[in-house]
Amino acid sequence: MDIIIDNILRNPPVLLGLIAMFGLLVQHKPVSDVIKGSLTAAFGMVILSTGVNMLLGSIAPINTAVQTSLGVSVSEGLSDASFTAEYGGTVGVTMFIALALHLAIARFTPIKTIFLTGNMLWWFPFVIVAGLVEAKVSGTMLIIVGAVLSALYWSLGPWITRRFVWDATGDDSFLIGHPTGILCIIAGSVARVVGDKKKSTEDLDLPAGLSFFREISITGGLVMLVMNLIVGCFIPSLVPAKNNLISYSIQSSLEFAGGLLVLLYGVRLLINQIMPAFQGIAEKVVPGAKMAFDVPILFNYRPNAVLIGFIIAMISSTAMILIVNATNVFGVLLVPLVITSFFECGGAAVIAEGQGGLRGAIIGTAVAAAVMVILVAISGTMMSTTIQNWLFVFGGNDLSVMSMIGKLLGMLFGGA
Repeated sequence: MDIIIDNILRNPPVLLGLIAMFGLLVQHKPVSDVIKGSLTAAFGMVILSTGVNMLLGSIAPINTAVQTSLGVSVSEGLSDASFTAEYGGTVGVTMFIALALHLAIARFTPIKTIFLTGNMLWWFPFVIVAGLVEAKVSGTMLIIVGAVLSALYWSLGPWITRRFVWDATGDDSFLIGHPTGILCIIAGSVARVVGDKKKSTEDLDLPAGLSFFREISITGGLVMLVMNLIVGCFIPSLVPAKNNLISYSIQSSLEFAGGLLVLLYGVRLLINQIMPAFQGIAEKVVPGAKMAFDVPILFNYRPNAVLIGFIIAMISSTAMILIVNATNVFGVLLVPLVITSFFECGGAAVIAEGQGGLRGAIIGTAVAAAVMVILVAISGTMMSTTIQNWLFVFGGNDLSVMSMIGKLLGMLFGGA
């Protein structure tokens, strides 16, 4: 089981490569097509993951610098080390059982979702188990409740947001399997009411001399350049030793821009290979099933909306965080949610744009960003003895919601 969990389920390139192989085999494709399709799907996931890691590498130092300056302890990597050390095995078993339940739901119910975002197959059981542990649930009950909640999220999360995704992409062949769901629903619902589809983020009328802003990598790099310069002026610790603010900011922005290009290429490669392969699975194993992909899949459809959403989310959420910290309304010290503002709010902005154009993307994302801050504050308070620091960096989204549901539901099963 450990081999399967560590080397397949938590290894997205291998997982998607095997899924592509299985899909092509059930379609009785020639051996050469099976080999080519399987490897190319794995390559696409490697490229996409590399792009995501490049983006995280550019964003994470800003988070760390702000946390350190405020005296908040910095989470280690992408997990809370102490919680993972104690409960990592429990999370792994929970994930394995949850995946079996998830596939059963897709096979035998009208909810035809196949959740393919490999890293989220780990993180949702991770936060749900943390919530249950907070409620003093343990033993077999911890695994069973955690598995059921995880499976329900993987099935229902992408299914609930499907209409929003299809409106934004014009493509009903896939879903989004990412913790941006609650923010997408909020942003999309607000945009539908206040937006105007007549003016799109992708139709911005720029002067000829500013046409380069239409390229997402250039605009994204410039946004990160300005952000690094501003943060570095107030928090000098952002800049590594033997470096200066200007050169560091330029290098970081170039890495961010390059990460966007790599990510988008990986997205295109993955879709081109996994879609045909998945048809075999949908036809033979889970008829009518829809794949649920990572949120960067959306970015290629409305790239301007992603950047506008990122900027709006950073401004709105940071302003609200300053207010929350000044008033101490939640009793915790929050830091700017840079990573969630880019990935989750960037995806929410695409959804909002699909419902209400430019105006909808701006207003919808601003509202979603405010909700993001409230979610991270409440979930961080509730997870005070397990993964609080982790949520302060990566929460404010469905991960926060599911951790809270885990704790609240855990109280019904003999917990505190």
